[in-house]
Amino acid sequence: MEMVSKMVSEKPLVIFSETSCCISYTIKSLFNDFGVNPTVYELDKIPRGRDIEQALLRLGCNPSVPAVFIGGEFVGAANEIMSLHLKRSLKPMLKKAGAMWV
Repeated sequence: MEMVSKMVSEKPLVIFSETSCCISYTIKSLFNDFGVNPTVYELDKIPRGRDIEQALLRLGCNPSVPAVFIGGEFVGAANEIMSLHLKRSLKPMLKKAGAMWV
């Protein structure tokens, strides 16, 4: 878990994903449409990806991907991100974290 904490504290927006996950693709596309460049860790492509996946599950990320962290805090998976977007709360969170300027 310490490794995940370090990874998410270094950037304003971090997404843990898998290249084969269509829901992860949708969430990454949403942020890209905002003009935000998230730091994306593809768990099926990076060393220790399975260890990171297990740590995400212990943090309450179920399913483990996509797991979105804004400002170093776990925000949620696809359902939570879409809910925040529909409530118009997502962009202010991104601005506050320094991931979005406009």
